[in-house]
Amino acid sequence: MFKTKLSKSHALGEFYNLRLTHRYIGAIAVLILISLLSSLSGTPVNHTISNCWEGFLWGLADPVISLNCLVGIVAIGLLSSVFVRGVAIAGCFVIASILGIVIHSFQLSLPGTEIAIAISTIIFGTMLMMPNQLNFMALAVVGVGTGLFQGYADAKSIIEAGMMPLIAYILSMTLTLFVVAMSAREIGYAMGMGEINRILPWKINIAGFALCAIGIVFLRNSII
Repeated sequence: MFKTKLSKSHALGEFYNLRLTHRYIGAIAVLILISLLSSLSGTPVNHTISNCWEGFLWGLADPVISLNCLVGIVAIGLLSSVFVRGVAIAGCFVIASILGIVIHSFQLSLPGTEIAIAISTIIFGTMLMMPNQLNFMALAVVGVGTGLFQGYADAKSIIEAGMMPLIAYILSMTLTLFVVAMSAREIGYAMGMGEINRILPWKINIAGFALCAIGIVFLRNSII
């Protein structure tokens, strides 16, 4: 009797986890669709932020409406699911993004931003298709570098924002980055990316190919 109740409870837990994973996938798919539509509709790159509310809204939106930035966040989340302490990788990425905004706010130059983001996207796509276990430090270093350049790129879109609107922008952007990365991490974990000697699902392989393709396109556009 006890074993029967335990198996039913386990099956029910698996069912809820599966539904939650599908919701995560659906949410990220919607974000990618929004990003594509904003790119096609020509959403203005530069924003004039005059108050905290506008800073908050643009902070929520900027990581999503920029496709090359969004796929980087999703990739970090998926790859972080390989490690038990992968949350630290996502956290380093978010902190590096904030540092990138600070660097731009002090009018310091960080050249080759678009090229660096495109190359990191290709690296993430390659990592996703690797059948062997990834190196924690290597992924953390790439994540920090990517976050730094993405934060700098996002900060370039802010025109003459005051101190308080800038703080609101940073806080809301941090929220978006962390939520998207953690959602992607849950998807990767549910697909078994953290298992030893894992066999990568075909969906992860397709995601890796897609990231490489997106990175190549953005790299070509950045060089030309």
